Amino acid sequence: MATFRKRGPYQWQAQVRKRGYPLQTKTFETKAAAETWARATEYEMDQGLFVSRAEVESTTLRELLERYKEEVTPLKKGAASEAARIRAFLKNPLAHRIVAGIRGVDIARYRDARLKKVSPATVKRELVIISHLFEVARKEWGIHVSNPVRDIRLPPHSNARDRRLQTDHDGEKSEESRLLEACREAKNPFLLPIVHLALETAMRQGELVSLRWEHIDLNRRTAHLPDIKNGESRTVPLSSSAIRVLRSLPRGIHGQVFPGLTTEAVKRAYIRAVRRAGIEDLHFHDLRHEATTRFFELGLNIMEIATITGHKDLRMLRRYTHLKAEDLARKLG
Repeated sequence: MATFRKRGPYQWQAQVRKRGYPLQTKTFETKAAAETWARATEYEMDQGLFVSRAEVESTTLRELLERYKEEVTPLKKGAASEAARIRAFLKNPLAHRIVAGIRGVDIARYRDARLKKVSPATVKRELVIISHLFEVARKEWGIHVSNPVRDIRLPPHSNARDRRLQTDHDGEKSEESRLLEACREAKNPFLLPIVHLALETAMRQGELVSLRWEHIDLNRRTAHLPDIKNGESRTVPLSSSAIRVLRSLPRGIHGQVFPGLTTEAVKRAYIRAVRRAGIEDLHFHDLRHEATTRFFELGLNIMEIATITGHKDLRMLRRYTHLKAEDLARKLG
């Protein structure tokens, strides 16, 4: 049964009571709008289709993000980087909106504004998190909300990076030399060995940070990675330089090669080192690209390199191998 009550000169409150359902209350600017809502609500109750929207109409996106960060993010491999993205998103005005009122157009505005500041790949990662948040809220938390990210176009894949470290030029030190010098000066003592190993092994940042001594065999010159990005383990061969770096590191009872180190700490220290070295547009992931390309230059075949890098799709190796035309010309004779 619906009842209506005038609240002040410009508002009408509608209440719907039906046995077996919680009291539903909503305020409108006109009595006609209140009556329309009440009829629709009663019909849904009669047909067994009613789902309460009270929670979705009183919950902010910020509250959902906080819960997601506490319950869902820690279960992911890239938990640290995802948590950092969520903390950054919490500062956006959109986070303070009630989720019931967030539409695709709002997400599209956020997308377009972010694309003016960061790469399409970064924006896409952020939107994937938001989309998954809405799906988890609907499917697992019982919050009746639609996913506005589904209503918009995600940024297209950007072209694969082909950034390589520049060699000596006109008496100027190579970028690798400058980078290693800057890493040596870093307050974080693990940055230099991390960068060294990245260039020698093509391991990802997260793989390096999670290395454990129990998985490293210095005699056989291998490092086992039991839990990697594509869901399978792999064993990485270690060069003589990589062995020297590992032998120089102290060992503790904790078993971690880099105790207490996080990917976020590496990211911050690396950015500062690149800045000190006067190098532009060199991401940490570019070191994996550099190492993989060097493997090809050493003469390793594509299957051997895929074994080292962990690529399941051999076509993906094209993203990391950009051999210079002049080098290939010399091989042709």
